[in-house]
Amino acid sequence: MKELDILAIGAHPDDVEIGAAGTLLLAAKRGERVGILDLTYAELSSNGTVERRQSEAAAADRLLGAAHRYNFGLPDRGLERVREEAISRVVDLIRETKPRVVLAPYWQDRHPDHESVSRIVREAVFSAGIRKYAAGQSHPAYRPAKLLYYFINTTAKPDIVVDISGVFEEKMNVLRCYRSQFELETDSVATPLNNGYLESVSYRERLFGQQTGVAYAEGFVSSVPYVVDRL
Repeated sequence: MKELDILAIGAHPDDVEIGAAGTLLLAAKRGERVGILDLTYAELSSNGTVERRQSEAAAADRLLGAAHRYNFGLPDRGLERVREEAISRVVDLIRETKPRVVLAPYWQDRHPDHESVSRIVREAVFSAGIRKYAAGQSHPAYRPAKLLYYFINTTAKPDIVVDISGVFEEKMNVLRCYRSQFELETDSVATPLNNGYLESVSYRERLFGQQTGVAYAEGFVSSVPYVVDRL
């Protein structure tokens, strides 16, 4: 398997796209290899079947230009029960694909699965660089250069913003692939996702953009400072 430049990780299909689709679109347009990992199939979602969500994810991948999408099939709303397995499998994927950057959900979110994934990925990124951790795995130790956190349902002050003005409409088209989640259909259950959620995403990216002098931006948080040699 070829190495990745960015590995973006979420609990459910659409998590990564909500927080980072614009950034991934820009990376793919630069010729970088982008991978997405969903830890679950979101089988407990109020709307949409697993099969439909997978079809929607495939459509989103085509628009994103993603090089690969993975799904570990771990239990939706049961990630804490399989925490050690999840960490080990993420470690193995990181070591195999050697991403320069890993993206994970921000650690505070109304959905417990998003918070669980944030903690799992943080531990996995750290453990992936420990030579003696899971030494029997087929890939040597490797630690990504950056771990950044993207926003799903929570907005906080970002440490980094990416100007996505040029691909903002493309990002929204990626999100619209998930019709089962963001549209109130005749057989849908009303949820926060199909009650103006895409408009709130648009507002958030516009707000981040206004704060930094561009039209639209995606925000990311880092848990560690960055070293620079000039301002």
